Amino acid sequence: MLSSTALVIFVRNPVLGQVKTRLAKDIGDKRALAIYLQLLDHTLEITRSLSFRKFIYYADEVSDYDLWSVPGYTKRKQNGNDLGERMLNSFKELFDQGFTRIVIIGSDCLQLKTNTLEQAVSLLESNAAVLGPASDGGYYLLGLTKLYPDLFVNKPWSTDQVFTKTIDDFNNQGISYALLEELSDIDDITDLDENGISI
Repeated sequence: MLSSTALVIFVRNPVLGQVKTRLAKDIGDKRALAIYLQLLDHTLEITRSLSFRKFIYYADEVSDYDLWSVPGYTKRKQNGNDLGERMLNSFKELFDQGFTRIVIIGSDCLQLKTNTLEQAVSLLESNAAVLGPASDGGYYLLGLTKLYPDLFVNKPWSTDQVFTKTIDDFNNQGISYALLEELSDIDDITDLDENGISI
């Protein structure tokens, strides 16, 4: 079953002034970039040992040589006008390739651990969807066993309404789902303390 499971990791190209822009307003571009590089390292560390297929989807352009240039990771480019469209297209691409369980994460969560990802995949054996709530009202993980396009449209991305509206979709469409533990993403300066990062 693991061979039909895919993990999608959405990343930004680590370019000064183009990552963690909300955070950079308070701590500066250089420090924000350093924190983002730390987040990327953490994401690699917790996903490296996973035995299912892993896909890195870059926001801007695929990097030929970077920390993801290791065995087990396939590189692709995100495609779409907003986050929802880009996630929808990546899910569609991989479902069309024959994967039957797909989990997507970003690269913003220092609290995310390997066993949480393994748990998410296990929960998809008995649920159509799995969701990892973020403390800011969004989510840090979404897993699906089939494509539900409505999950990705008409959402106020990057607001505290995303998680609630996604749960509404699950309930309205009769999609069985499981929830993971709530974790904190790193988006702005208030998240640093929570994650043990000193400014």
